[in-house]
Amino acid sequence: MAVRRPVAAATQNQALAAPAFLYDEVLGRPLGPVEDLVRASAPRRLPVVLTRDEVRAIVACMGDPARLVARLLYGSGLRLLEALRLRVEEVDFGRSEIVVRSGKGDRDRVTVLPQSVVPELERHLAQVRAQHRRDLGRGAGWVELPAALARKYPHAGEEWAWQWVFPSGRWRLDPAAGRQCRHHLHESVVQRAFREAVRASGLSKAAHCHTLRHSFATHLLEAGHDIRTVQELLGHRDVRTTMIYTHVLNRGGLSVRSPADSL
Repeated sequence: MAVRRPVAAATQNQALAAPAFLYDEVLGRPLGPVEDLVRASAPRRLPVVLTRDEVRAIVACMGDPARLVARLLYGSGLRLLEALRLRVEEVDFGRSEIVVRSGKGDRDRVTVLPQSVVPELERHLAQVRAQHRRDLGRGAGWVELPAALARKYPHAGEEWAWQWVFPSGRWRLDPAAGRQCRHHLHESVVQRAFREAVRASGLSKAAHCHTLRHSFATHLLEAGHDIRTVQELLGHRDVRTTMIYTHVLNRGGLSVRSPADSL
């Protein structure tokens, strides 16, 4: 696979792990030491980053609620599922903060709530709250709770504070509670809307939802914020992960005048 087929490093490593798992865990016949085998390493690639004008053009081509989600991805540096799993109590308008619970690595963090998003987010939450009241009147209005919280607080799933900021448009049956509830908005809804907006804006970059998070970090560094602050906002465990965005500090061709321009 490594020599004859142009496959990614992750595919090569998965092919190595598969027979080892088969023999060790299924057949009960240890395959033997595989530590000496060469494992493929993924090359470091610079992330795709949008300019502020490109972000503005893409967001303008999106409709709600996907547009509001995209504004939070860029304005707060959230991952897509982090934004969709936001609960009402995790948005602090008074402190202009968003608390991300159980993010990547099951860690909590605090990030910024952009002031430009506040009016639209408040209007959105007013609509969600009205929908929640209607659901309660119909015997629904329940939401899934983290861990075993539902056993400790049996009625917490009906409370406004625990509701999703971006609820689904349809009910479904929660098998654990045996009640009708709304899941959060599915990620494919936002991903599809973003792809269509990229095409509609005429953008030539291979952008996707996570590109907004890359752009958030890059634009913060460009604005002069220190890398440790950006690391905390992104929730990176190691600052070396955040350092991939420091390519913007090396201005490269932006600070060099091409000799062709002097002909």
